[in-house]
Amino acid sequence: MTQKPQSKRSTLFSSKKPRSIKKHIISRLVILVPLLLIMFFMARNGVLDTIYDQITFKKTSWFDNSALVEHLRTVIRDQKLSTLPRKCLVFVINGDSSNNEPIINVLGRHGNGCPGTEASAEDLFKIKVNRLARYIATDAGSPGNFRPLISR
Repeated sequence: MTQKPQSKRSTLFSSKKPRSIKKHIISRLVILVPLLLIMFFMARNGVLDTIYDQITFKKTSWFDNSALVEHLRTVIRDQKLSTLPRKCLVFVINGDSSNNEPIINVLGRHGNGCPGTEASAEDLFKIKVNRLARYIATDAGSPGNFRPLISR
């Protein structure tokens, strides 16, 4: 009886030795460790927050105070208007959500997990928002004189 010739593929894999567990773990670590480091630095530098904001902040979000405040946290960090962490920025919205041009006071919280020893809040600057035109202006650095921050 004649035997069928083996295909090239089956001879290639049959002659290969199985990888050891040590080599398998090292090959996984070579891939995972750099990825984890990249993700860590992206999270520390705020890149992930910016990407999340670009994905989730839509045209209708300008009329939702909660979404607008989260967007403003990202913008303030990106524009370097404050050195405080995101969680230490407090927004006081003057007017209700039906007001299309609210003025928002930005306060810096101290103590309770934020920089500073005493629990307090200081007035940092004001932000003027035009919801219909999707326009933000701030008086940071020059109180009372609003300058454009962003417009979308």
